[in-house]
Amino acid sequence: MSYLEIDPPSRVLMGPGPSIVPPRVYRALMMPTVGHMDPTYFKTMDAVQGMLREVFITKNELTLLISGTGMSGMETALANLLECGEELIVCNGGVFSGRMPEIGRRCGATVREVKIPWGRAAQIEEIEKALKEKPAKVVALVHGETSTGVMQGNLAVIAKLCHAHGALLLVDTVASLGGTDFQTDAWDIDVVYSGSQKCLGVPPGVAPITFGKRAEEAIAKRKSKVQSWYFDMTLVRDYWNEKRVYHHTGPVNMTNAMHEGLRLIVEEGLSARVARHAKMARAFHAGAEAMGMKLFVQNPAERCPTLTTVLVPDGADDVLTRKTLLEQHNLEIGGGLGDLKGKAWRVGLMGEGARPNNVLLFLSAIAGILKKQGCKIDSGAGIDAAGAVINS
Repeated sequence: MSYLEIDPPSRVLMGPGPSIVPPRVYRALMMPTVGHMDPTYFKTMDAVQGMLREVFITKNELTLLISGTGMSGMETALANLLECGEELIVCNGGVFSGRMPEIGRRCGATVREVKIPWGRAAQIEEIEKALKEKPAKVVALVHGETSTGVMQGNLAVIAKLCHAHGALLLVDTVASLGGTDFQTDAWDIDVVYSGSQKCLGVPPGVAPITFGKRAEEAIAKRKSKVQSWYFDMTLVRDYWNEKRVYHHTGPVNMTNAMHEGLRLIVEEGLSARVARHAKMARAFHAGAEAMGMKLFVQNPAERCPTLTTVLVPDGADDVLTRKTLLEQHNLEIGGGLGDLKGKAWRVGLMGEGARPNNVLLFLSAIAGILKKQGCKIDSGAGIDAAGAVINS
C-alpha cells in the first residue's frame, strides 16, 4: 500500500491558535536532532529558561518547558499543587476555565466554581465571597479566555486577596503571554503557565510554566506523591536544573524552536511587542465596528487584544463564511465554542499574525463575503477606521 505525501498549505492563521510561525522558528525546528542528554541541548535548555524568565517577568528558579501543549501546562499546575480533599476555587467563565474543575476533581480536590457570565471578567467581590465562605488552597483563573475573548484584569489585587486568605493564585496565560502585559513577580502570582502556539509564535508542542516560592513550598509539603509521574515537578525540575537527572526524552527540536521564538521576542522587546498587539487589536475592533459588525465582549477594558470574538451578523452563515475565507483567501479563523457555537467567530491577532496586513486582509475579505450573503456591511468605513488606527 502506498500513501500520498502530505503537502499542507501555508495558511494565514488568524484563529485562536496555532498562530503564524516565523521563518526563523521553522529553521530552528529543522536543526539536527541531538540526544536529550547532549551537552549542547543542556545549553539550549538553560538559554530557554533565561528567556522564559524575561517573558514571564520573573526571577522564579522553577521556570521551564513542559513537554506537551498548553493543556499540559494546566494539568501540571493543578496536579502539583492539589492533593486529595483540598479545596480549589475556579473562576469559570469560558470553555478553558471550564476544564480546570474537571482536572481538579481528577486530582481528588473539592472544587467550587465562581460562575462568571460569558463575556465578562471575574469581579473581585465574587472571589472574595468564595474565599470567605470557605478557605481554599488554590484559586485558578484564565487571563485570556480564547472561547470568549475576555481578559482578566486586576491580577495584582486578586493575588493579594488570595494570599490574605492563605490561597495560591494559579493563572492560565496560554493565549496572552508574549502579547499582553503580564508581570508574574510584580503581581505576586504563584503559578503561571502558557502554550507555545499562540503569541509566542512557535508550533504547538511545549508549554512554558513558572512556579513561585509559595508554590514550591506547597509542593515540598505534599503528603502524597503528585498523581502524574510525567508532570511531577519534583522529578522534572531535576532534568532542567544542574543535576540533569534523566526523566523523559526532552522534545529537542521543539525546544530549539522555542529558543528562536523567544529570541525574536527579546529582540523586538517585550514592551514593544505588547504595544504592537494592543494597537493591532484597536485597529481591528475599530474596523469591525465601523463596518457594522458587533463584538461579543461589551466592555473594551475586558477585551483580550490577542483574541476577539465577533458576533455572526444577522443573515450570515457561520460555517459558509469560514469555509469561504479558507478556500478563497487562504485565511483561517475559529468558530464559536460552547454557548457561542454558531453565534461568533474567534479572530486571533497573535505573534507574527498581529500585523497591519493581516488586519486589513481579514476586514476586506470578510466584507465581500458578508455582502454576498446580503448583510449590511460598510467595507470602506471599516478599512478607513482600521487604517486610521494603524497609521496613528
